Order: sequence, then C-alpha cells, then structure tokens
Amino acid sequence: MGKSAIRHLGELAIRVDDIAKMRAFYEHVVGLEVYNDYYFPEFVFFKIGEAVDGHPQILGMFDRPRPDDSVRRTLDHFAFLIDLADYESEKQRLEGLGVPVLPQEFPHFHWRSLFFADPEGNVVEFVCYDVDVS
Repeated sequence: MGKSAIRHLGELAIRVDDIAKMRAFYEHVVGLEVYNDYYFPEFVFFKIGEAVDGHPQILGMFDRPRPDDSVRRTLDHFAFLIDLADYESEKQRLEGLGVPVLPQEFPHFHWRSLFFADPEGNVVEFVCYDVDVS
C-alpha cells in the first residue's frame, strides 16, 4: 500500500441536542475559541489546533434535529486534511475501490471535500483548502 495522502486530523464533528447549551459549555468551560466568526444556529465550529494549508483542527457541533437523521447518533463525521493537489487522485482512488464518494464545497471556508462511509456507516471526510472555492 502506498503512502497516505492524509496530512492531519481536520475535524471531529458531533451532533447535539441543545446547541446553545453545548456551545456555551465548550466556549466558557472547556475554553475553546469559536472558529466561525458568524453564527449559524444549526452548527458551530471550535478551533482546536492551528491551520495547516488553510484548515485548522476543529470540533464541529451540529444541531441533532436534521431530516436525514434516521438513526440517533452522536458522531456526525470526522475529517482528515489532504493537499489540494491530491484531491482528484484521492477521489479517483476511492471510486476505483468501489467506495461511493460525495464531493462537496464549502465556500464560506474555501474547503473542498470528499465524503464517504466506512464499512460500518461512519462518515469520513477528506478535506482540502482551495482558494477558488467561493
């Protein structure tokens, strides 16, 4: 097996029942800094580590009541940072292995992502910074 394209853990995202209460706890008790400087009522990102290629290590919290919640779960997804130069080859590699891949872009952060599931249904994201995503 070849060398992995993963650079570092990009994020861990959880689903919560009371996002306002959880935001206050992680901001004021744990002491994490809010990463997104604008507030979306359905999610919040906390900065854990410094950015590598435009993507800091973050803890993401998503409001649990989502239409796609067929199973009650706490883990939403986790993300690994990859280089933009590896994005297309990783997409092709995953698809070549028969793994369904959902590409997605996040213009607010200039992130380009590949979402896929492991054999037990956990959602994995490969994410890279792309200044052209807007």
